Amino acid sequence: MKGLFITFEGTEGSGKSTQISLLAERLRREGHRVLTLREPGGTPIGEEIRHTLKHSTANAAMTPEAELLLMNASRAQLVREVIRPALAEGEMVLCDRFYDSTTAYQGYGRQLDLGMVRQMIEVAVGDTRPDLTLLLVVPADVSEQRRLARQATLPFVRDRMEEGDRAFFERVARGYQAIAAAEPNRVCVLDATGKVEEVQAAIWRAVEARLRNRGGQVSCQRKP
Repeated sequence: MKGLFITFEGTEGSGKSTQISLLAERLRREGHRVLTLREPGGTPIGEEIRHTLKHSTANAAMTPEAELLLMNASRAQLVREVIRPALAEGEMVLCDRFYDSTTAYQGYGRQLDLGMVRQMIEVAVGDTRPDLTLLLVVPADVSEQRRLARQATLPFVRDRMEEGDRAFFERVARGYQAIAAAEPNRVCVLDATGKVEEVQAAIWRAVEARLRNRGGQVSCQRKP
């Protein structure tokens, strides 16, 4: 049986990394083979691109167009080198961000032409699409607080993608809202302001429903 492709999305500080680890553990206990990935990255080429995009001291002058192309270059490699083979082998693939991030961050956040953004995504992913996308939502002030707290604990690790102003991240959040509204059968919107255990339980309900009814409707409580 073909594997299941689950992506996690959300603005900064939404708790994606924690929840991916928890879901991976639960799926493994249920007897599934699980592969966890992140974007940009996930391959040797992708990790080099990730450094250029996020952490390099030489990336200050990067244009939104260059950012878009680099994101999708990393994605194209990841899809062909890792994701498609894993799904063909029946693995559960959990990815921290995928093409919805590009629509939200480069399309809405950087205000690039959405048609151009979609064309670049099409080149990168072809027909490889998530079976389920878990969109973890937190208010703008919570996201900002968590982002600043994380930066304070990692003072030597610069992340260029976190350097946007509040208006930028508000546009990103609106982008995610538009994505969820356009694809309600794929994108499950979850309130991530609660306790880790509460978010974990909501995620499992959505994933369990998808496992029972592959290709069917997402069953989850949708919250703005």
